[in-house]
Amino acid sequence: MLKGSVLGPMVICGVCFKKSKINLLSEIGVKDSKKLSPKSRSELTKFLQNKCHSHKIVVISPQEIDARENKRLTLNRLEELKMAEIINDLKPDIIYIDAADVNEQRFGKSIKQLLNYTPKKIISKHKADDLYPIVSAGSIIAKNKRDTLIKELHMKYGNFGSGYPSDVITTQFLRNYVKKNKKIPKIARKSWDTTKRIVNEEIYSKKITEFFD
Repeated sequence: MLKGSVLGPMVICGVCFKKSKINLLSEIGVKDSKKLSPKSRSELTKFLQNKCHSHKIVVISPQEIDARENKRLTLNRLEELKMAEIINDLKPDIIYIDAADVNEQRFGKSIKQLLNYTPKKIISKHKADDLYPIVSAGSIIAKNKRDTLIKELHMKYGNFGSGYPSDVITTQFLRNYVKKNKKIPKIARKSWDTTKRIVNEEIYSKKITEFFD
């Protein structure tokens, strides 16, 4: 089963702070972005972008996410490649990263192989958002960017909720769209099980009563 939202893009962010300013993150209460309100994320994003040494945001469209299948890339590998792209651009001395692999050390080694420079240290951990404020900072900026993009998509498509499969508003929007248009919207990830199931139920499946006059 694929993780993440079924509607909308994936957003990844890397952020760099100088060692002399890193304590600011703990002082202002930076923590896992999912535990913050959209308003708090927005306010913290402005602060973080103003105080950080550098940062980079990468937005991955549903089409790019789906296209990974033709390239035989797992979602974890796609995330890995995007993370490495960010790191290569920012070139931090010490890297803290949220491991997108069941094996933390393997993920760290894999990231290292994708880099075009040699950092002093790579710290790869599960749930790094909870462990390291610097990872939380990147997560907050990424989540805030996604919040902004989702609002823009709401203006175009109407309210489809958060975009996550667990959101009833999201799944109902997707079902209604597919039922009406006989296709999925461009904002949907067609490789997701949720999308495949709804397409199968609303387009390809026939009710037993349809076989009788």
